[in-house]
Amino acid sequence: MDYGRFKFEALKKEKESRKEHNTINVKEMKLRPKISEHDFQTKFGSVRHFLHDGDKVKLTIMFRGREMVHQEYGRKLLDRMAEELKEVAIIERTPLVEGRNMIMIMSPLNKKHAKGDQHSNDRRPTEEVEMSVTVPPQESAEDPGAESGSNNNNAEDTNP
Repeated sequence: MDYGRFKFEALKKEKESRKEHNTINVKEMKLRPKISEHDFQTKFGSVRHFLHDGDKVKLTIMFRGREMVHQEYGRKLLDRMAEELKEVAIIERTPLVEGRNMIMIMSPLNKKHAKGDQHSNDRRPTEEVEMSVTVPPQESAEDPGAESGSNNNNAEDTNP
């Protein structure tokens, strides 16, 4: 075996091993304590999508001015998000105030798949389906006067 071939195979093995590693990204979603219902639902959908993809999510509530006095609104918001996501995620770090931000980290229940194992856009390989077709029996060659396609030979034509 020559040295060039050896280097090529080593590089190929290294690339394959890198492809099978699971890298977990941390996505961040920033919220405000006075968020409207529709905006909450939009952000909730994004967070659920991130968790479904296998990424961790860092939820940040940003307080401004006098909102710091009412941190319970931010905690209620994070508790609501955690309650609605309890079937797909667990709380890795409980809500904690750091400066003017309240932070909570959630991680998905199921592990992220290797890149080679994922199917894009939920497409699945097509399955082979066996179909049976019934063919009507052939008319016998002994009756040459029989009309094909008509079962009733004595029927009269009603059209003038």
